[in-house]
Amino acid sequence: MSRAILRALAPVALKKIILATRKSPLALAQTEMVAAHLRQSLGVPTDLLKLVTTGDKQADWSLEQKGGKGLFTSELESALLRGEADVAVHSTKDLPGDMPAGLAIAGYLPREDTRDVLVLRNGVAVPKTLATGSPRRRMQVSLLFPEVRFTEIRGNVDTRLRKIGEQHMADGTVLAAAGLNRLGIGNWPGVEFHALGFNDMVPAVGQGAVAVQCRAAEVARFAGVFDASTARFVTLERAFQHALGGGCHTAFAAHATADALYLFHENIGRRSLPLTDADFAAPAATAARVLKQLGLLS
Repeated sequence: MSRAILRALAPVALKKIILATRKSPLALAQTEMVAAHLRQSLGVPTDLLKLVTTGDKQADWSLEQKGGKGLFTSELESALLRGEADVAVHSTKDLPGDMPAGLAIAGYLPREDTRDVLVLRNGVAVPKTLATGSPRRRMQVSLLFPEVRFTEIRGNVDTRLRKIGEQHMADGTVLAAAGLNRLGIGNWPGVEFHALGFNDMVPAVGQGAVAVQCRAAEVARFAGVFDASTARFVTLERAFQHALGGGCHTAFAAHATADALYLFHENIGRRSLPLTDADFAAPAATAARVLKQLGLLS
């Protein structure tokens, strides 16, 4: 048999999918999960493009004062637009409500535990100081502990836990349960974990969900690959975020469950509303209607 025929019969090499990611331990853990899912679902090899974002470089910045919008996503999105990566992997709560032209959400991994976790030093029942740079968390924690004072905290999950449990820079902090679970952290020396229900702390938009972003022209390539249930809930939450234009400087949260929407806004506090299938079918219309009813949109 000729070499030409052998070459024709040889299996076509599958194009490798390049995944852009931040370099933090949590980002890498989440990206490895996406890579494994793509290898299994599409039968393609994968590789990681590890990038440092502006938010990673400026570890001493106050995200609230700097706005925070896109600080952890812009470099990954630029790599997509330049064709250096095929997808970008984000913690959904880092994504602004809108995104650059030419990009879209390909889908989401199945959502993890969406709750926030109050982390307190051992022996502390009522914190006097709490470290968090999130206006959303600060304002809701203030409803639980009216006398608490706040300080900023930055760094990876393990860094934040050390700052509380070992360095005693504050009595506590608040972390996402999803991040702790994905890092396999069920306990930590010197601290106790207390999961907060939605009536005490409304999670950030998209909390617990890993978003896979791609070029808009390639969305069809990933059709049916990711989790439809997570997309149903997160798409509605992001419609509220988009309508308000919320970023890290706004104390706002929206969390959808199968039959209820939990909202928090600095102007109205916490609210919970029933949800129907019709609400999920028209996310933008639902967000506009609810926000107008609550006086948050004119």
